[in-house]
Amino acid sequence: MKELLGCIRKCDKDFGLIQQGDKVCVGVSGGKDSLVLLYALSLYRRFCPNKFTLIAATLHLGREPFDLSPIQKLCDEIDVQYIVKRTQISQIIFDERKEKNPCALCAKMRRGALIDLCKEAGADKLALGHHRDDAEETLLMSMLYEGRVHTFHPKTYLSRSGITQIRPMVYASEKHIIHLVRKLNLPVIASPCPANGYTKREDMKQLLDYICASKPDARELLLSALQNDKQYGLWDKHAQ
Repeated sequence: MKELLGCIRKCDKDFGLIQQGDKVCVGVSGGKDSLVLLYALSLYRRFCPNKFTLIAATLHLGREPFDLSPIQKLCDEIDVQYIVKRTQISQIIFDERKEKNPCALCAKMRRGALIDLCKEAGADKLALGHHRDDAEETLLMSMLYEGRVHTFHPKTYLSRSGITQIRPMVYASEKHIIHLVRKLNLPVIASPCPANGYTKREDMKQLLDYICASKPDARELLLSALQNDKQYGLWDKHAQ
């Protein structure tokens, strides 16, 4: 956990993720990444230079089974308020629209619902569990499917809502996050989504694994490229 907290602290320092008095809402899907982020931020609030309030929120997409009681128990243990909001996102995407490629629309609808939830809860920051590997996979997807060099930014101000989206774990590797989930015995909940594991992102993950088989430091070099704001500008520390 010390290594992850170091990554979060560096990211916070580099991009100014958390300000004094912020109310930070962690979007908790039930997956490994968001649970590790929630646990890590519950520790980080103890020594963060800027004191902040932490809450957690989960969107119930309307698909069963999806038992959230283990997450509620975790939140009680780490003294974090937990909010669950029921939606009909799954029915809209799979039953009504019958989307063949549902991930992009689902992500857009979930993000909108989370932002609305943040406003209702009085939160000004939405923290998401994306890590280094997610950023690199997004970069590859953008290049190979869209023909552009792009990935998400660690900090993004959403002007229409007034909410700032932050990704405190972008310096952390997925491998380390998996290790922490096992070590801390966090209550990961299996996704009931029919598309889970059959996405373009999963293809990029396999492609990165293939590249790393012959170039073991490929992920570290990709992270360096993302941080090289003078040359590429993808993670410009002055941008939001």
